[in-house]
Amino acid sequence: MAKHDVDYTGRAVDRAGRKSTLSMFMIMLGFTFFSASMWVGQQLAAGLDWWGFIWALLLGGIILAAYTGALGFVGAESGLSLDMLARKSFGTKGSWLPSAMISFTQIGWFGVGLAMFAIPVAKELMGLPVTPDSMPWQGYLLVAIAGILMTASAYFGIKSLTIVSYIAVPAVAILGTVAMIMAIRRGDAGLIEQFSRGAKDLGVIAGAGLVVGSFVSGGTATPNFTRFAKSGKAGLITTVIAFFIGNSLMFLFGAVSSIYAGGNDIFEVMLNLNLFYVAVLVLGLNIWTTNDNALYTAGLGLSNIFGLSKKAMVLVSGVIGTITAVWLYWNFCGWLNVLNCTLPPVGIILIISYFTNRRAYLEGTVEEKVVNWWAVAGVILGAVVANLVHWGFPAINGMAVAALCYFCGKAVSGK
Repeated sequence: MAKHDVDYTGRAVDRAGRKSTLSMFMIMLGFTFFSASMWVGQQLAAGLDWWGFIWALLLGGIILAAYTGALGFVGAESGLSLDMLARKSFGTKGSWLPSAMISFTQIGWFGVGLAMFAIPVAKELMGLPVTPDSMPWQGYLLVAIAGILMTASAYFGIKSLTIVSYIAVPAVAILGTVAMIMAIRRGDAGLIEQFSRGAKDLGVIAGAGLVVGSFVSGGTATPNFTRFAKSGKAGLITTVIAFFIGNSLMFLFGAVSSIYAGGNDIFEVMLNLNLFYVAVLVLGLNIWTTNDNALYTAGLGLSNIFGLSKKAMVLVSGVIGTITAVWLYWNFCGWLNVLNCTLPPVGIILIISYFTNRRAYLEGTVEEKVVNWWAVAGVILGAVVANLVHWGFPAINGMAVAALCYFCGKAVSGK
């Protein structure tokens, strides 16, 4: 791989490529600023009282932080991306399965994110009639502009992702929090009382399941970013803290929006407070920080499959996501949620493979098979169980099955 590849597409990040802990924290915090998590916040507020909401956040957050934190450590200590880790645990060609899965889902969420920006702006600020069957040309223009900008930041790699995060993270956190406080102060009841209203028919366990499911798919891509951390410890700490803070803010924004303003995100709260331009800024930056990470991940995954440069694959992914954005928004969100259950089995196999062969990973002596069929079977069976078994946490169910398959493979091979 050429030395000028600042994204270390096919090799471990060396010491010269490592970034400061603050930069890593900003990147990971921006990664968790995911607008779709506000939808989950709305569901939590509708089904839980205040303390149920807090317990669901804590329980789901602990599970999500443990999963992403382990992946963060693995990526940081090894310096390897998700796809390079998959080559060692799934095989050189077996890794095409997790690479295809992560790329497909991230291109899908990228497209949905573009529409999540363009459609509210077109409807609320431009007064355009937007329906599932009709989108004025101005709406498509907004999608195209957002798609070009977000694709560009992913194209230029980790440096531009860092710059976007440094700008967006403080802006979204501060402005969003201020708007949320303003909404509460304008309401006719305090936060706890407001949360108690309505039908509360969601259990804490079910609520925690929503928290885990909200970002366990994207969280599987954590090594793609933490591999630039100074150490495994830095990757672990920044990931855990970022997921707790970032996710909690997104859920709070969504919950408070729904109980005080009747909307499902902070954008609608800001509109109700007559903060029109601030609303557009916060919505755009919030989506941008996750979308460029999603596209960056898709580019790495497709690069592993097709052997082409990450930059070329980012462009291809960006074009596909932009062209299909409106259709994805109206037709594919449900399918993307199903696909979310397919990625935790990948993550758990990467984690197990690393910690059971840690010295070999660090010394670069891991034997790479062509296909590790036990790992492939674990992902397929884990995904099926995660989608069909509704007891407990779907993501954990899928991970348990995948881990069992992987350990069976190691036992059969005598390793």
